[in-house]
Amino acid sequence: MAELPPRNAITLHGMRIDRLTMEGALEYVASFIASGKPHHIVTADASMVMTFREDKDFAAIVENAALITPDGAGILWACQRQNTPIPAKVSGVDLSAKLVEISGQRGWRVFFFGGAPGVAEAAAQKMRERFPEAVICGVRDGYYKADEENAVAEQIAATKPDILLVAMGIPRQEKFIARQKERVGAKVYIGVGGTLDVFSGTVKRAPVWMQRSGLEWFYRIASNPNAARLKKLAALPRFALLTLIKK
Repeated sequence: MAELPPRNAITLHGMRIDRLTMEGALEYVASFIASGKPHHIVTADASMVMTFREDKDFAAIVENAALITPDGAGILWACQRQNTPIPAKVSGVDLSAKLVEISGQRGWRVFFFGGAPGVAEAAAQKMRERFPEAVICGVRDGYYKADEENAVAEQIAATKPDILLVAMGIPRQEKFIARQKERVGAKVYIGVGGTLDVFSGTVKRAPVWMQRSGLEWFYRIASNPNAARLKKLAALPRFALLTLIKK
């Protein structure tokens, strides 16, 4: 395997963001899996930056992440405004799709964890139709009692995943990963928010022009304005104001 390029990161409102492309992110994933050790990849959007500033436990998890990718137009805009531009968006949904696509070719086992009952199963079916060689080793919804968490982690571990995609929203998904990564035994963990909803077709992706214009977040909220998405929406004006007043 080729040697990875030196880490190139910037700081946005106190939080590290790694400057990399999708190709670079995939190189890191391959390296992480080859190492045999657990690595947490964080996909950072504007709401995550605000949660990072307000939740000390969450901030500690993010600071220890192996990789923090720029997920969202708000991140790119803020980085450009502070004269530390990011080359491209590396979103959780796009990175996850790419990992599923190449999983068969690379021999990587991917587990889908999260979403409402039935969503992970539907996501796996759709992605297997899209990528017949994909290795999706298991699925499970994100609904369980707190005292069941260790048992859930052990169920996931039994499938021997290399990559665990955790779709339970910020910060729950990141805190689950921090608590359970040693028990699960995967090499790569990624909190992916509503990705399984997109994969399953429960939530459609925005038209391409909206994705390219940085308006996909607005499309998702308008299409399905649940409490979690409205909470993320509420963080955006605070993030924008913080960016505008920063000197």
